[in-house]
Amino acid sequence: MRAPRPRSLAGQLFAMQVVLIAAVVAGCAVFVYYSDSARAERSAAAQARAVAVSVADSPLVAAALADADPSRRLQPYAEDVRRDARVTFVTIMAPDGTRYTHPRADRIGGTFVGHREQALRGRTFSETYTGTLGPSVRVVTPVTGERGEVVALVSAGILLERISAEVRRQVVSMLWVAVGALVLCGAGTYVINARLRRHTHGMNAAELSRLYEYHQAALHGVREGLLLLDGQRRVALINDAGRELLGLRASPLGRPVTDLGLPPPLNGALLAADPRVDELHLTDDRVLVVNTSPVSGGDRRGSVVTLRDHTELQALSGELDSVRGFAEALRSQAHEAANRLHTVVSLIELERTGEAVDFAVQELALAQALTDRVVAAVAEPVLAALLLGKAAQANERGVELELDARSRIDDGVLPAALPPRELVTVLGNLIDNAIEAAQSAGAGARVTVTARATDEELELRVSDTGPGVDPAATAEVFTRGWTTKGGNRGLGLALVRQAVRRAAGTVSVAQGPQGGAEFTVRIPRGGEASA
Repeated sequence: MRAPRPRSLAGQLFAMQVVLIAAVVAGCAVFVYYSDSARAERSAAAQARAVAVSVADSPLVAAALADADPSRRLQPYAEDVRRDARVTFVTIMAPDGTRYTHPRADRIGGTFVGHREQALRGRTFSETYTGTLGPSVRVVTPVTGERGEVVALVSAGILLERISAEVRRQVVSMLWVAVGALVLCGAGTYVINARLRRHTHGMNAAELSRLYEYHQAALHGVREGLLLLDGQRRVALINDAGRELLGLRASPLGRPVTDLGLPPPLNGALLAADPRVDELHLTDDRVLVVNTSPVSGGDRRGSVVTLRDHTELQALSGELDSVRGFAEALRSQAHEAANRLHTVVSLIELERTGEAVDFAVQELALAQALTDRVVAAVAEPVLAALLLGKAAQANERGVELELDARSRIDDGVLPAALPPRELVTVLGNLIDNAIEAAQSAGAGARVTVTARATDEELELRVSDTGPGVDPAATAEVFTRGWTTKGGNRGLGLALVRQAVRRAAGTVSVAQGPQGGAEFTVRIPRGGEASA
């Protein structure tokens, strides 16, 4: 037999609230009953005291006591007072307890049932006592003569049964009010819990707890960054990967996106009302793929942002571009070598061996000159290979790439903060941009590379004969999307700045000695990579 499914959280809360409300109402009813009973007895005692004292002070009573038969005048008077004051009895008696008045006329002349000692000493007192009419709250007070002596006693009282009946009427009224309050509270609780049931989809507490645990595990377990923004573009939720990718040390929850210190283009993407799909954005040390999706719910609008780390892929892409460039350079060199070889072979076939030897020696000297210059000045193998490959690539595009005579880098002197991969990114992008700029200038296109290492820093300088950079745009050159080719597709220089920043260095641009742009990178040799 299948076990019954546990009651939903909303149902459990509803049952608990109904029980709680019923307990509160019942407790209030009991409290009101006992407090009303005590208050009713105090009120009855006060009422009886007022009646007894008023009767004792009445001149009619003093005058009637002087008669031979006091009951003749006191009985009608006492009954009138009893009815008007709405008490159960008014008994006037002699000091020895002999009754002059009583609600039942047949008991006149009998002895008062109750205590009289305090009244005989001149004091008014109250008590709860069972007399001839039943249990009552009564007050006994003395009637004094002209010389202060006690000449009679007056007792007025109200039956407890009458007090209880009054309390019961009040409690019944209060219970009806309590029932109405219970019904009203129950209806309100049902409406609230129905809404809660819709929001929790009828799940019970255990299911909600498991859902929260799964949510937390999924949120902090995925490698992609996840960022939720509310309608005011404040951070409503962020996972560990999101904080790491955005470089946020302190918790950003509740803070506006504009206060997180992110680059303006990335801020613009996060604040955009329209969705963004696979946009590349740069932070200080990462390349991020950003996707945003607006969401709406009730009166609040926000967006879901996912972040993927594209840094490694971008670095590998740069390396692949470099390898592709090397391959193209080797292809072009092989093509040129084949042409030269065919020329030499043809000269030999024409029996012009002397000219063939001169041609071969000249071509070998030209090809070997740059290689010798690079190898002599740059002992760092990665940098030397990069320069030779870029030289061949530039030569194929009609651009002369030369190494400044001041260049000198020994093996093993590169800063620890600039690994070979980063060096390829920095210098490769600068040379590629310089080749394109110089090629656009036409004849005499030339790119000059200076690479020097001192005890303090590594200096990389790339200048060209191109059109240069507009001085008004120097502040935007290293931002994502800047390019002279249009289309908002420039990323190389932004990656250069990012890599240089990670190595705690600087990069700048100015007008070069050849009229074009000159980019200068300075990286301290003892610097540590920035976090």
